[in-house]
Amino acid sequence: MKILRSYCALGLLAATIGLVGCTGGSISNYQTERETKVAGKDLNAEEYNRIVENPYLTAKDHPQSTFSTSVDTASYSIVRRFLNGNQLPPADAVRIADFINSFDYAYPEPGNDHPVALGLEMAPCPWQLQHHLLKIAVKARSISPGDMPARNFVFLIDTSGSMAGDERLPLVKQSLELLVHQLGERDRVSIVTYAGDARLVLAPTAGNEPKKIMSAIRGLVTGGSTNGGGGITLAYEQARKSFIEGGVNRVILATDGDFNVGVSSEGDLVRLVEKERNSGVFLTVLGYGMGNLKDNKLEQLAHHGNGHYGYIDTIDEARRIFVDQGGALAVVARDVKIQAEFNHRQVNAYRLIGYESRIMRNEDFRNDAKDAGDMGSGHTCTALYEIVPVGVSIPVQNAGELKYQKAAEDAPAAKSGEWLTVRLRYKPVDRDDAKELAVVLPEQGVTTRPSDDFRFAAATAGFGMLLRDSEYKGSATFQSIHDLAVNAAGNDRNGSRSEFVRLVDKARQLKK
Repeated sequence: MKILRSYCALGLLAATIGLVGCTGGSISNYQTERETKVAGKDLNAEEYNRIVENPYLTAKDHPQSTFSTSVDTASYSIVRRFLNGNQLPPADAVRIADFINSFDYAYPEPGNDHPVALGLEMAPCPWQLQHHLLKIAVKARSISPGDMPARNFVFLIDTSGSMAGDERLPLVKQSLELLVHQLGERDRVSIVTYAGDARLVLAPTAGNEPKKIMSAIRGLVTGGSTNGGGGITLAYEQARKSFIEGGVNRVILATDGDFNVGVSSEGDLVRLVEKERNSGVFLTVLGYGMGNLKDNKLEQLAHHGNGHYGYIDTIDEARRIFVDQGGALAVVARDVKIQAEFNHRQVNAYRLIGYESRIMRNEDFRNDAKDAGDMGSGHTCTALYEIVPVGVSIPVQNAGELKYQKAAEDAPAAKSGEWLTVRLRYKPVDRDDAKELAVVLPEQGVTTRPSDDFRFAAATAGFGMLLRDSEYKGSATFQSIHDLAVNAAGNDRNGSRSEFVRLVDKARQLKK
């Protein structure tokens, strides 16, 4: 059951409705409600799915852990918007995997055999020094601009009344302009809008006609209700009509997610994009706006529609997505899954940090009918496990002794001293025959001098746990996370790591 928490403002709101404090009830999503027309702000009706953090599991009882990769970054941008507005975010707005994956890491490019590379690094855990922290690093092959395939983009733009305001439709227009100027004559752009109904605003237009494309975008105005389902259906229909064989075919949805007419429930919208994802058309979901963001719906649309989810709070974030990472819109590996197998002679217990909505059944790792995350050109995906070595106790739920499923104590691999094996499975972008690669962490695989990337990824995870007030945060403090991030800044090419440090300091001040 998901929980409603109301963040009620005192003062004018209390005087108006006669309530001081907070009330709660049971509904199908997590919703924050703050001020209504206080200091000129509308009622905050943002919605976030409840997050239940992954627990520790014993390696003896649960030797395998399987999850889908993710390249989503929305949560970090949403939290940045809260902090820049001098507010701490609600706990369920904090998805730690998004925090980790919001930054660039210097992972080596894949070799010729696979379009993705897999690497491991393990060192003492900064917030639990008796534990280890394992970093799983996945890097997708980077496609050079000259080798980029032709692109067929359908911009699906929410023009309903809820998209009025500078941080909504006007920012959408500025964002898409950045992408339009990256296109060439082989590329095609169509524009579909939706409010009370859906309509085709721009038929397929060559990318070397930016003035025509931008004229259509700049002419958009807001008004009416939100028929998101109708817009999604028309956008996929348009993408199929202008489909480029061997090219990049993608719907780019820009919205606050407030679908309120037609197909509007989260379940029905998910089923709609699941039906469309087999068309070979991928999905990018971009959230905009504050006070009305339906993060729960947008995250699920991206997860089930062969897509990824970002949130654009500033033009700089738009530039990061469309210019710095523009090549990532070209998928190089589909249905990318990771499975870690732990040696119970070395690992007492483990905990996957984040990825709560990406957990998969272990038997689905090699079930290639099961959908998983896609990775685009240059994308990285980083996951962290907290590892409890044998000899270090940890409170875990024990299902009891097993009569028939005894551990293979005499297995040669168990005696090898290896810590674990991590396997990665994916489908090439143009075929359905899945491929697999594996990396072993040997007995001597724990380093006391981890890389800058390792330490910075750990800092992002620690920050997320502090913002969530996680029971697993251990000895982490805002000061310790600040120091860890500062010392791991490395070559901060775009200033994003310095900005992270500033946000840590901002959160520390707000917590006082």
